[in-house]
Amino acid sequence: MAIVEYGPPLSLADAKRVLEAAEAEAIANQWAMVIAVLDSTGHLLALHRMDHTQYASIVVAQAKAQTALNFKRPTKVFEDGLAGGALRWLGMPDLCPLEGGIPLIRNGKIAGAIGVSGAQSSQDAQVAAAGGMVLEA
Repeated sequence: MAIVEYGPPLSLADAKRVLEAAEAEAIANQWAMVIAVLDSTGHLLALHRMDHTQYASIVVAQAKAQTALNFKRPTKVFEDGLAGGALRWLGMPDLCPLEGGIPLIRNGKIAGAIGVSGAQSSQDAQVAAAGGMVLEA
């Protein structure tokens, strides 16, 4: 596996574009979501709770983004591993093994992360991916 470095942090303008693209995907599918965007230093840049989204998703979205950033990989890796019996991951601090968090890559480096919560994990991931595409374009 190639080493991916942390890069310069996202700006607020970047975070808003990521959030808007993710929100557009959620709206198109009529999903109520919470979308959290972190910069590469792990600090929250944007948090958006759509109307009628469950309150628990506020914390879960942030945990997904933090996990994706800290471990430099999508949270789906952990969800799949846990489903496959990797129970050791339950002992890791600050790990959210739920799909819906991805690192945000710009110029081959991690510029931040997005975490989404509110629907099924695969739907959360779809919305996160829509936000992530903004920086890759």
